[in-house]
Amino acid sequence: MSLDNDLDDGVQRPLLADSGAPEYGIADRTAIASSEQSERGTFTRNLGAIDAFAIIISIVIGSGIFTSPGSIDANVPSPGIALVLWLIGGVLAWTGASTLAELGTAIPGEGGVQPYLKRIFGDIFGFLAAWTWIVAVMPATLAILSIVFIESIFSAAGVADQARRIEHKLLSVLVLLVVNGANSISTKASTQLNKFFVVTKFVTILGVVVAGIAVLIIGAANPERDIGGRDWLTKPWFGFRDSVLPDGNVIEWGKLSQWEILGHYSTALYGALWAYSGWDKAVYISAELKSPARQLPLAINTSVPTIIICFIAANAAYYILLPWTLVSTTDSVAVAAITRLLGHGFGIVAAILVCLVVAGALLGNSFVTGRMTVAAGNQNWLPRFFAIVGKVGVTSNSDPGSTDPSETPKSDAPLNALLLSTILSTLYILFGNFRALLTFNGLGEYSFFFLTVLGAIVLRYREPDLQRPYKPFILIPAIFVVVSGFIVVRGAIFAPVQAGILVLVWIIGGGFYLARTWTRTREVEEISELTKRQCGFVHYFAAGSLEIVEDEMGEKFQVIPVKTSELERIGDEKMVRGDGSAFVGYLIQHVLGDGAGGGIGDNAAGLLGLEEENLRTVVRGVLSEL
Repeated sequence: MSLDNDLDDGVQRPLLADSGAPEYGIADRTAIASSEQSERGTFTRNLGAIDAFAIIISIVIGSGIFTSPGSIDANVPSPGIALVLWLIGGVLAWTGASTLAELGTAIPGEGGVQPYLKRIFGDIFGFLAAWTWIVAVMPATLAILSIVFIESIFSAAGVADQARRIEHKLLSVLVLLVVNGANSISTKASTQLNKFFVVTKFVTILGVVVAGIAVLIIGAANPERDIGGRDWLTKPWFGFRDSVLPDGNVIEWGKLSQWEILGHYSTALYGALWAYSGWDKAVYISAELKSPARQLPLAINTSVPTIIICFIAANAAYYILLPWTLVSTTDSVAVAAITRLLGHGFGIVAAILVCLVVAGALLGNSFVTGRMTVAAGNQNWLPRFFAIVGKVGVTSNSDPGSTDPSETPKSDAPLNALLLSTILSTLYILFGNFRALLTFNGLGEYSFFFLTVLGAIVLRYREPDLQRPYKPFILIPAIFVVVSGFIVVRGAIFAPVQAGILVLVWIIGGGFYLARTWTRTREVEEISELTKRQCGFVHYFAAGSLEIVEDEMGEKFQVIPVKTSELERIGDEKMVRGDGSAFVGYLIQHVLGDGAGGGIGDNAAGLLGLEEENLRTVVRGVLSEL
């Protein structure tokens, strides 16, 4: 499997656990065990530690390093403290990645926080994690990137203070529509385009660091020469100075209490964490490493420190290239720095490079958002409408087995899912701004990162015998829990509007989850009664994810998907024909595989055409004896 395919098709999809699990369950225990083993070996283990090192750096280093320094500088009293917060953000990413590596190598699955939360705290926490990413985190990410794209163009043109104007917002929406449109054309086209964007991020960050080093050398050799900014040479790096905000307001740090200052630091840290976002994806590559228990921690413990050094170096370069009062007022600091140093011509080149980096991030995140939404639809966590691929609208259930060429999708893109993300992202663009959305995004992500890492600690005591190929020292997850817990709580207090919207998202999601659970429970009861009447015994049904469950007798069974309407229709037909055994025989075939039903209903499979929808049906092991 190529690197690009791995990143493009699998980055966030594992957030919805078991989305790639087999369609059908298996009733006997031997088959269940073999099925579980086969699920874990999806990828070829052909990557080494160096490959993992490169992949992690490619995932993490993105547009954040060019866009978030301004929001950080505006919420700290000095450049030195800003650099310290960049270090703290990096350490937080480091400890979080190490802890997720422990969970990823211990719990079967393809990574992401959802399967871990589900196992540790219950199904509703897994659902709320997926819901938050689909409804809040990912649409906010797309909105942020769209805003930054336009901001970079305005900055290169020398136009400031445009972020809140309606023209800026409408242009940002246009960028969003273009990118989501590109993803709606073809999966292959979008992934090929993504390959081009990977290189631009490294070229851009290298250019900024080299420019900073050049100015540093020239300024140190000739202090009288006016090149770049002069504040780095004439002002103390840790000396307090008032911060100027983009709207012209000034933060007078000497008049703030320590609690208020901590609130600003929490907001600043969200800007750094935005730049480090992607560290949670490091665990995704464990399935392709030759020796994950050794190579994954080695890759994390080398790549994350490298990223921290790069980010601190780039931010130090910004403070060397720009007057310090200018850093806090722009959301496109890299473009502003190059423009001031080399003029508008090179500023336009820098803007193009940054726009390419942002476009690549937009394309990748749009791609991922669509796949996450489809997976949620397949899990019945969202309406099945969002799981449809290749067309807008709903499919007809009248003929599920139709192969009419006219109905063959012309696109392999999840159009309904992309439409949902476009609508949500547009709302965030119109009613939010870059810095408010950064805080909102950070609150959404780190609420669940906090719970996940806390869960890793809980799991150590609850399941001490769980096989953990990689187990970092307990202080590592403890540091993450303490720091992330503080910034979530303090950040929510400091930004009550964003926190309130996020809580509203959770309330709506929880209500949706409970409503879906109640609806499926009623369907289960109806189907159970139907099969009892027709087959003379009670089938056990469960509305949940594809998994192993245990009944009240202690017997274990695997959940299988069944379409309610089809089950009722076929059951009625079989009873009319006096052939209830064929109905039972099909269920046996469906559970145990082709031919397992023996002479009972051999032709039933051709008459049914069941599709995955609505329910996960648990069939008792005694079914095979009928």
